[in-house]
Order: sequence, then structure tokens, then C-alpha cells
Amino acid sequence: MARDCTRSPDGLELHFATNHIGTPKLSAGCSCGHFLLTNLLLENMKSACRDSGVEGRIVNVSSSGHIMTYPEGICFDKVHDPSGFNSLIAYGQSKLANILHMNELSRILKDEGVNISANTVHPGVIVTSLFRNRTIVSALMNTVGRIISRSVQQGAATTCYVAMHPQVQGITGKYFGNCNIANTSSQAVDAELAKKLSNFSLQIVSS
Repeated sequence: MARDCTRSPDGLELHFATNHIGTPKLSAGCSCGHFLLTNLLLENMKSACRDSGVEGRIVNVSSSGHIMTYPEGICFDKVHDPSGFNSLIAYGQSKLANILHMNELSRILKDEGVNISANTVHPGVIVTSLFRNRTIVSALMNTVGRIISRSVQQGAATTCYVAMHPQVQGITGKYFGNCNIANTSSQAVDAELAKKLSNFSLQIVSS
């Protein structure tokens, strides 16, 4: 998690670029976020599902941190604006974007009659290097987190469950935590916000 407003090689705010958009310029040091990676693979996935008759599953990893965002959810006119930057809110915005992306994609795939589900998961609290740039938070996470957090293997359980378990077949447009459908913020289920984000994201990756 960046302490200051850091930009990707494409000039995008780093949390939004890494966790959601990705970067159109797939050069060294650039990231391929959920939105771009999904779009790059989607047509091949549709073909594979049609040919095999097997349900495809797309799973985005979000976070319960999606609730810590701007009052309007996604601050489209200030996504890359360094003024008033807050790294926790920037992170929360990017995680909200993950959920909105899957909800809108789920709607589109349903309308197209494509046998592909699109869901989002919260892996739980895991001690990683996420807070390496925030010394105090990192110290707290390393101390308290060891007690309350999950291992990486435990954190992967919900992702694997949603991606592979027969009980999840046919379920789409949902947010999972601890291998169960979980509640989200009201912003995360805002269909109009999801459509707006989709159009906004397409403009970025197409530019």
C-alpha cells in the first residue's frame, strides 16, 4: 500500500492501476490488473465454455476494505488526483472497483447467455507485505496480525471454493467471505455505479 500518491508507468494512481485496471502498456514493471486481464482472456474463455459445455468461473479477489472509500464510491474525476490523497481510501476504492467489475460482468454475461460466472471474494486478514510502506501500520499488523490473521493457505480457501466447488455452480454476481456469500456495502451493489465504472475502465484500457 503506497504511502503517497504514486503512479503506474501509464500515469494511473497505483492502487487503482494494480488492483483494478492494469495497464494497457504491458512492459516490464507494469501490472495486468483484474479488469484488463479479464478482458484479454474473456473471448477465449467464452469459446472454451461453448466447446466444452463446462461452466467457466471468473473470480476477483477484493477485500472487506472496500467499505473504506469515498462517499460517492468511485471518485471518477479524482481517481488520479494527488490532492487530498489518502492511501487507505485509495485502496478501498480499488477493492470496491473489483466488486463492481464482477457484478457488471455477471450482468453482461447473463444477458449474452454465456455459461460463465463472475464473483468476488474476500480472503480474510492475511499478514503480507501490503503495509510495507506504512511503518506503524506494518508493525501493528505484524504483532496483532499474527494472532488474528489467517495463513496464506487459509486465505486461499475461499478463492479455491468459489473457483472450483460444485456448490457454487450457477451462482454469479456475488461476494464471498469465509466460503459463504457475504454482505457488502450498498455502493458495491449499485448497478448504475458498476456500469459507469465499466465504461470508465474501458476508456482507459482503450486509450
